[in-house]
Amino acid sequence: MFNPDYLSEPLPHAHPLADAATGWLHSVETGAAVDGPGVRFVFFFSGCLLRCLYCHNPDTWKLHDARLVTVEEAVAEVAPYAGFLRFAGGVTFSGGEPMLQAGFVDALARRLKEKRLHLALDTQGFLHASLPDAWFDPIDLVLLDIKHADAARHHELTGQALQPTLDCAHRLARLGKRMWIRHVLVPGWTDDPADLAHLAGIVADLGAAVERVEILPFHQMGAGKWAALGHPYRLADTPVPTQEQVAAARAVFAARGLQVT
Repeated sequence: MFNPDYLSEPLPHAHPLADAATGWLHSVETGAAVDGPGVRFVFFFSGCLLRCLYCHNPDTWKLHDARLVTVEEAVAEVAPYAGFLRFAGGVTFSGGEPMLQAGFVDALARRLKEKRLHLALDTQGFLHASLPDAWFDPIDLVLLDIKHADAARHHELTGQALQPTLDCAHRLARLGKRMWIRHVLVPGWTDDPADLAHLAGIVADLGAAVERVEILPFHQMGAGKWAALGHPYRLADTPVPTQEQVAAARAVFAARGLQVT
């Protein structure tokens, strides 16, 4: 089972909303086009408890391998683009895993919502149970990444349990939060037709809260980062999916009446 000690990171002991004044920020992107609707300003927060074999940002895993910023400093980074983003897109919280810095993300989200900006949260939902419902209030859209439909394969792929992500999906549906479900298609890992059909059923059962499903083809753009960090990369010989494989995966979800891209 894939969960080596050198990649492990303990669950946070403090309450996730405790530190709202400062946060650890890995990087930002000012003109992203694949992280929510329209053009996005993306905050990539550091820290993640999953260790996905296909992760293309392993340099975001460690919480403190980043720069420390205040809420005011983070708001100031968005400010020059706010007027444009207000009608062209919005702001996305990504990572890493934003819920690992829930207090800071909450404070930042509420400040940005005062500027009438559309806010999206890119998450796998693993830490949602520690957060109150009100934490999601400023969030307009959740990009929920479901890594695998089978619990055992999910654990082998990520080092963590599947159920918290599924529970998060049902919670978001209960709250009436708009969702885009994301699934990375990795040949030999996440492309089994039976697993895809199972996942499509799970997503379809979430109802109208799911606006679309995004099938994201696996790529090798993160391989160099794994090498630079000295981590063995198990997917070095895994091919990218063909256009036909991607189309077949999308068809499984479309057959359940889901909007798929």
